Amino acid sequence: MMVFLPFITALIYSWAAVNYWHQAKRRDTMTPHSPWQSRLVAAGLVLHGISLYCTLFSNGLNLSFTNALSTIFWLTVLIYWITDLRNQWHSLQALVLPPAAFFVLLQAWQPETHFLAYAAQPLFIAHMVIAMLAYGLLTFAALHALLMLAAERRLHHQSSWLGLADFPPLMTMDTLLFRVITLGFTLLTLTLASGMMFSESLFDQPMQFTHKNIFTMLSWLIFAGLLFGRYRYGWRGRMAVRWTLSGFVLLVLAYTGSKFVLEILLHR
Repeated sequence: MMVFLPFITALIYSWAAVNYWHQAKRRDTMTPHSPWQSRLVAAGLVLHGISLYCTLFSNGLNLSFTNALSTIFWLTVLIYWITDLRNQWHSLQALVLPPAAFFVLLQAWQPETHFLAYAAQPLFIAHMVIAMLAYGLLTFAALHALLMLAAERRLHHQSSWLGLADFPPLMTMDTLLFRVITLGFTLLTLTLASGMMFSESLFDQPMQFTHKNIFTMLSWLIFAGLLFGRYRYGWRGRMAVRWTLSGFVLLVLAYTGSKFVLEILLHR
């Protein structure tokens, strides 16, 4: 049964996304709240979580490339689900659920093993939990920023690549974006700090300027600049979206880029 969990999860995510998309494209107004849609996503989250637990903690902590991506998108869907319960922003399903379904299947089709010898260290566990939460929040922020672009184009009566009518008000979306970025930036700061402490504690050396660390710090600087611009100059709209996506791309290059090269290309 456990073997089929990723496929069932991907089917649930895809079904929920396709059904929402079909309903939203038939309306010119906000899509009414469908309780069963939220329950369907919740069921997918539970099955996804069980699948991740069995894969991550089999004979140690297996934090491989595909497992890490699946974990990040499990957190992203969880953040969306909690946000939707409070605000009923169903349009985020169109961007959150399809990539989550893809990475669940990728985890099943491309099983990788990358066991960490220091996984039992409390400091490392704290570092990884904080890092994953930061990546999940900032992934959600990037997808939300793309949704804002589509909503802005529709507001100006331009054709949208997303083609949905179900958008919250732009000011409300802007407020949520900066709330998520503020929390994600705080956790990213703690990730860098705990990473330094972790390096000093286990390896008796300060954090090195590796590819991963350099791109993470550049991403941190971009998000710091965005929050400063918001506070000092009131940045919003396309300015905020551009900075958000730039910071997210650097974060992707920092984490998934390095893991992809080491595990998939170099098999280390």
